[in-house]
Amino acid sequence: MKRLICRAIAAACITVACVNVHAQSYPDRPVRIIVPSPPGGSTDQLARLMGQKLGEKWGQTVVIENKPGAGLTLGADYVTKQPPDGYTLLMGALHHSIAPAVYKSLPYDFQRDLTPITVVAVVPNVLIVPQSLPAKSVAELIALARAKPGSLTYGSTGAGTAHHLIGEQFNDMAGVQTLHVPYKGSGPALIDLMGGRIDMMFDTVASCLPHIQSGKVRALAVATSTRSSALPDVPTLDEAGLKGFDIATWFGFLAPTGTPQAVIDKVHRDTVAILKDQSIQKQLLAMGAEPVGNTPQEMTKQIADETVKFKALAQKANLSIE
Repeated sequence: MKRLICRAIAAACITVACVNVHAQSYPDRPVRIIVPSPPGGSTDQLARLMGQKLGEKWGQTVVIENKPGAGLTLGADYVTKQPPDGYTLLMGALHHSIAPAVYKSLPYDFQRDLTPITVVAVVPNVLIVPQSLPAKSVAELIALARAKPGSLTYGSTGAGTAHHLIGEQFNDMAGVQTLHVPYKGSGPALIDLMGGRIDMMFDTVASCLPHIQSGKVRALAVATSTRSSALPDVPTLDEAGLKGFDIATWFGFLAPTGTPQAVIDKVHRDTVAILKDQSIQKQLLAMGAEPVGNTPQEMTKQIADETVKFKALAQKANLSIE
């Protein structure tokens, strides 16, 4: 019996020692950041910026892999099935807090199978329309939609994503009927918006700001309670008459559950250090993103609270995806 106990203790010590060695040497090979959306959107932009800086800090290659589809859930599912060693991270987003509320079944449990590390940035959402659309304000857009019920279309980054839910929230609060057109990311949706193939969409400021500045699309309002520092002249939806409208999109790192705590701590510590760099803060603010860098515990609570909130919103909007 004593031998068995001694062997168990020895095995446990070896395991702890291996974990400590792993954490101390991490990363000693390339790290992958999985972006669950196509290139060009806010998720991709932030992942590439942070991946470059983490790679410089670690002296290792950080590879960005885009795995879009199913409202960003395909990429999340992929990460949950990877070894929990810190070498595959997910650039998650608000969309992942919404997915459990709108999908009837998912092949993973976001809160159980992934461990939050930190929210990198929060980005306001903005209502944009093509220059060809006659509406120059939210009031004119609502009037146009009411005059042609069901004829105006709005694009989103995919069924069940934040921008889908924001669009339905807009329909509900404005008392209009617009037709949802899902895409695999904001990049493809923006192309169709600029081409006049869809009439409107909600997108993150970081993703569409260059197109607003170039005049290719028109910004009518931001979906947060306060104006965006990147678009100070664009009113909020609350100011435009939709009182209480306030939905922003966060982006942050998560790892497969079971990843050593020391590795989680290192990724968190190094990410926060990067976000405190003034040059990085300027880059983020210039693209309409506000740096965060909260704790894993704070991010965990945020996701839990959001999941409850968006379940109620999805039920009210009668959103359900097979």
